[in-house]
Amino acid sequence: MSRVNWRAVQAADFSVPPDASLSDLTAELTTSLGSTDEAERERVARRILCTWIRRGVYDDLLGGLGDGMVAGHSRVSDEPGSAESQVFRRASCAVILRECIDRDTSRPLVAGGTVLSWGDRLTAWLLAERDLRDVIAGHGRARAVVHGARALAALAASPHLGAPELTVMLDVVGERSAAPAPHPFLAREPDALADVVLTVLHRDRVPADIVEAWLLRLAEEHRDSGRTSAEHAVADRNVESLLRAVYLRLAFSRRHPPQRADLMLGLVDALQSFEDGPPSDGQNGRHH
Repeated sequence: MSRVNWRAVQAADFSVPPDASLSDLTAELTTSLGSTDEAERERVARRILCTWIRRGVYDDLLGGLGDGMVAGHSRVSDEPGSAESQVFRRASCAVILRECIDRDTSRPLVAGGTVLSWGDRLTAWLLAERDLRDVIAGHGRARAVVHGARALAALAASPHLGAPELTVMLDVVGERSAAPAPHPFLAREPDALADVVLTVLHRDRVPADIVEAWLLRLAEEHRDSGRTSAEHAVADRNVESLLRAVYLRLAFSRRHPPQRADLMLGLVDALQSFEDGPPSDGQNGRHH
């Protein structure tokens, strides 16, 4: 049982309790990130940690906190009920890591190499994650891909990333969307992944021809007639959902990235391939 009255902490405008060490408080909150109790996980652990990060409570400890979050992406347990606990922990760690990255972006606190290391481990987990459940009955929302993508968008906004790393961000988004899956994206995955793409575009560091080649690769995967399994069909639908979300953001955003017009034409061409369907046997390219 918790020795801290977390409701009292929240009622006191999230002030750090003076009668406990920050280390002990953080350890308890971090443990609760994997709780199958939605209120404990989201309204207590996540909310308090996020608030403290934004207020600078962890400014001197941000590197260690971020390291702990990426470690949570690979933590495995054989305890009863661990399947739910693990996906909640992984998703929650992505939420907190996003806050760590945003804090460093707003005021440099962590070495660039540390942030890049976080990015490596974040992307490795996001690509490997196979628990795509939206809501787990009795336990609340999981949404691992959504939270992972939001952390990825924060990473894409970091000044520590240059053109090579931002190019990798596009590849990760494409690979995550095109991965064979048991069911289509159910929640806000396409929107969250599209936000990563728009963040990359607004950085204006990745050459337009590389972005166009990325779009072409996504369309080419769809047109591969060898992708015939049900899971590949789901992947094609997920890619289409991603491209539509990117197109809508480009069309309606008040802030336009460079080369917007060319990008929208490329998206229209890529989306047209989904309308036409994959080529029949012996044909290459898209129907006209």
